Amino acid sequence: MSARRLVLCLSLSVLCVAGKPTEKKDRVHHDAQLSDKVHDDAQSFDYDHDAFLGADEAKTFDQLTPEESKERLGKIVTKIDEDGDGFVTVAELKAWIKFAQKRWIYQDVERQWKGHDLDGDGRISWHEYQNATYGYVL
Repeated sequence: MSARRLVLCLSLSVLCVAGKPTEKKDRVHHDAQLSDKVHDDAQSFDYDHDAFLGADEAKTFDQLTPEESKERLGKIVTKIDEDGDGFVTVAELKAWIKFAQKRWIYQDVERQWKGHDLDGDGRISWHEYQNATYGYVL
């Protein structure tokens, strides 16, 4: 009888270990948003505009005339077309969007650094950080 109990306990243990988990996990890696604007193509293409050009460059394009905008976009498309075949592939477009976003991030970090490095020595002390972030007096 103890052998039956042992087999039963082992069987239940195996079922518990091999059973389907009840907790659902999100296994998809979600990238950061490419813009802080709403992504709704039925309303506007502002999200795509920011993702394609980068936020700062998109603001510049908003100030241009349609002719100037078309000319500058033509120059950008030439840069995007890495293999020079006259066509922009999905891979080339993805690479360009990643480049534009990284450029914006690096520029933003540089602006933030300059804003916190109050004495301009290339380093940010704790007191500089406090003053720039919270307005503490040194």
